[in-house]
Amino acid sequence: MTMAYAAHDRPAPPRETILSVVGLSLPQAFAVLSGADPEFPATSFADAYKQAFFQLNSDPGQGAPLFPGAREVIEALSQRSDVVLGLATGKSRRGVDRMLDLHRLEGVFATVQTADDHPSKPAPDMVFAAMAETGASAAATVLLGDTTFDMEMTRAAGAVPIGAGWGYHPADELSAAGAHIVLDEFAGFLPAIERLGEATT
Repeated sequence: MTMAYAAHDRPAPPRETILSVVGLSLPQAFAVLSGADPEFPATSFADAYKQAFFQLNSDPGQGAPLFPGAREVIEALSQRSDVVLGLATGKSRRGVDRMLDLHRLEGVFATVQTADDHPSKPAPDMVFAAMAETGASAAATVLLGDTTFDMEMTRAAGAVPIGAGWGYHPADELSAAGAHIVLDEFAGFLPAIERLGEATT
C-alpha cells in the first residue's frame, strides 16, 4: 500500500485504516480508502499495488506465511471423506496460484473462487459459485474468515460464518457482522465444525 501511494505522490493512510479494507477486491478497497472521492484514480492505484505486490514477492525472502495452525487444520480436513475444502478470496487468481504453489497446497481445494471472476466481498457470488461447483448446500457450508466482509458474504449466501479472531478485523466486529462463533486460534476450527455437525443431525 505504501508503494502504491508513493507511486501517486500521496501519503498512505494509517495502518488501521488500511487493515479495515482487507478482504475487499483492490478497486473497491481503494474506492473506500478514497473517502468516496469520485476523482480518485482507484484503478490506477490498484495497478500500482499489483506491481508492488509482485515486485516484493519476486524476492525469495518474501512470502505470505500461513497463519499458525493453518497447515495442520487444512491437512486434517483434507483427509476427511465428509469434508470438501474450498477457497473464496479477494485475491487475484495469479496471487492465489502463487500462494498455493508456495505452500505446496495445489489440488487440496476442490473449488477456488477469486476476485478475478466475481464481484468483491461482501457480495455472496463467490460462495454461491463454490457451493455450485461442489454440490454443497448452504446449510452444510461453513466459511472461516477474518474480516467482516467474509461474515457478511457468508450470511448473504445462507451459509455459516465462523470468525477467525487472529486476523485483520477485531473479534467484536466479526461478531457484530454475524459470525456464528469467533475462534481464538486455528485449531479451534475442527471442534467448532464438529459441534455444528452434531447440532444439525
